[in-house]
Amino acid sequence: MEKQDRSFMELALEEAREAARLGEVPIGAVLIGPEGEILGRGHNLREKKQDPTAHAEVLALQEAARRLGTWRLEGSTLYVTLEPCPMCAGAIMLARVERLVYGAADPKGGAIESLLNLYEYRGFNHQVSYQGGVLAGECSKVLSDFFRDLRKGRVSESG
Repeated sequence: MEKQDRSFMELALEEAREAARLGEVPIGAVLIGPEGEILGRGHNLREKKQDPTAHAEVLALQEAARRLGTWRLEGSTLYVTLEPCPMCAGAIMLARVERLVYGAADPKGGAIESLLNLYEYRGFNHQVSYQGGVLAGECSKVLSDFFRDLRKGRVSESG
């Protein structure tokens, strides 16, 4: 694991912790440009926005597209704390992100390696390289702590 990947995943973890503070499922994402600059950040806001598409990855992609004035995010790397779902995996691919780095696997909804692998299908016109497991323990802990606290009534879901 590259030191750079760990550093950028730490930024995604900050986003996940912010989601938890808001009562949202703690998933965070950071999109990094080819020169190492932060292009976009996001954390889950589905409850606050009452929007099923307000996932961390989608929000980070949207911010980057607004900032750059283009939906083509070529040469970028997206760091996300949880393996993306099918919607997010598709959005990442359609945005022409070059590389995806994620933390924890998602055995219930992951579309990169857990349930299916959207990126292994070679019929799409853009391929995304990927790596999972970066700071997986820390990424999993943020989620498990949140759901433990939610079960114990220590977290109120926003909305």
